[in-house]
Amino acid sequence: MIPLTEAVLQKINAIFPVANRETVRKLLEEKCGAELPLTGCFGSNPLAFDRIRFAVLKLSKGDINSLEREIAAAHIDWRDTLMAAGFGEDLRAHLNWNPGSAS
Repeated sequence: MIPLTEAVLQKINAIFPVANRETVRKLLEEKCGAELPLTGCFGSNPLAFDRIRFAVLKLSKGDINSLEREIAAAHIDWRDTLMAAGFGEDLRAHLNWNPGSAS
């Protein structure tokens, strides 16, 4: 299991209600990390998974059911998830995502 970074925790806190945050944290830690296909080269560095985790969070729009669907889609091909979130063509685009804005 790959732990969550402080940046991921901040995004969770920004878009999910308090009552859902622990569930979201568990979903991301248990289902959106090293078990994703084609992530073996990422190693165990939590920062390597931030881009994918930010993408599923962004696409979820703060809805747990949507988050589960986005994580499932990332298991098919997380590169499509990155593209859908707007993080696919720039390795640092996810760092500019501000959940409080329209982007």
